[in-house]
Amino acid sequence: MLEGRSNEVLFLNFYRYFLRFNFLIILLPLEKTLFRMPKVITPDDFIETYAKLRQRGLGFISSKFNLNEIDRAKTAFNHLSIQSSNWWIIPKVQQRWRKMISGNKDLELEQFIMENHLKGLKNLKMLSLGSGDCTSELKFAKYKNFKEILCTDIAEKPLNKAKEIATKENLNNIKFQIQDVNNFSLPENQFDVVYFRASLHHFRNIDSFIGNHILKTLKSDGFLIIDEYVGPTRLQFSKHQIKSINKSIKLIPKKLRKRFKLNFYKNKVYGAGLIRMVLADPSECVDSASIMPSIRKYFETVHETGYGGNILTLALKDIAHHFVELDDEKEATLNSLFDYEDHYLQKHKSDYIFGIYKPKTNIIAS
Repeated sequence: MLEGRSNEVLFLNFYRYFLRFNFLIILLPLEKTLFRMPKVITPDDFIETYAKLRQRGLGFISSKFNLNEIDRAKTAFNHLSIQSSNWWIIPKVQQRWRKMISGNKDLELEQFIMENHLKGLKNLKMLSLGSGDCTSELKFAKYKNFKEILCTDIAEKPLNKAKEIATKENLNNIKFQIQDVNNFSLPENQFDVVYFRASLHHFRNIDSFIGNHILKTLKSDGFLIIDEYVGPTRLQFSKHQIKSINKSIKLIPKKLRKRFKLNFYKNKVYGAGLIRMVLADPSECVDSASIMPSIRKYFETVHETGYGGNILTLALKDIAHHFVELDDEKEATLNSLFDYEDHYLQKHKSDYIFGIYKPKTNIIAS
């Protein structure tokens, strides 16, 4: 514990001097060039790197200097469990999503899809690209509507774990394939459902990918289903959005702002720098801003709901663990944050979208 504490003090002292006092004259022009250009390097990059060091170890940090982009991307996903504190771990946040999407905070997304959009359909074939641990796909596999569910991902560990679960639960209609989609020729007119859950934002050249691959592999009466981040590419949020997030952080009592596994508090965010984004995961939000324009170009909307994230994602990052179990103060704090984000969403598009779409008729792919 003492060693960990001394490391944090050392890091913070270095960070403080580097940013404020430019203790080496040679770094002065770099500080002016880089730290005043938040889209290149920001203070959050240092904080995030140190947090990952404490949470996942030096080996994880060093893996980010691999010159192979696919190998670097795999390090972000090729694990069975990690210790982190993000908004998606909070049960009350999950209830908020479900309420915004389906109107029922207790209705799971898969059940909502089956009961409202795929009910009565049989012998369905689903393709899931970037399936990860297949949590959602394993739930779909329990429905007799599906003849086959094909899950693909570049990371073998979560897929192998999902395969073990499927075998244990006798789910014979789900298959797993370790595959880089960039080298995967999708068969034409093959699937009734193409499903993306927090994976589509990792694909490049979205317009071409959707128009020339997803559209063609779907049957003409098939469904594209997404549950996705569709906000600014590379998480390059506007100054206004960052300012709004920082205002929301002030709604959180200080004791609930202590960062996960770190001995300092969250007082402000600056946003992600491009250098860290590319080093950490070259695929992260690489063309996310193109997702909705491309979908609207090739597909008709069956159901679509935004569920926010514009404020909560960064406001709760690294402090979400405080809100997994609630008391009156914590619940009141979350409610205040929810109200704040709802107000923000009145004038801004949601960064996260759940949507179900059908191919447009007579559409010509680009």
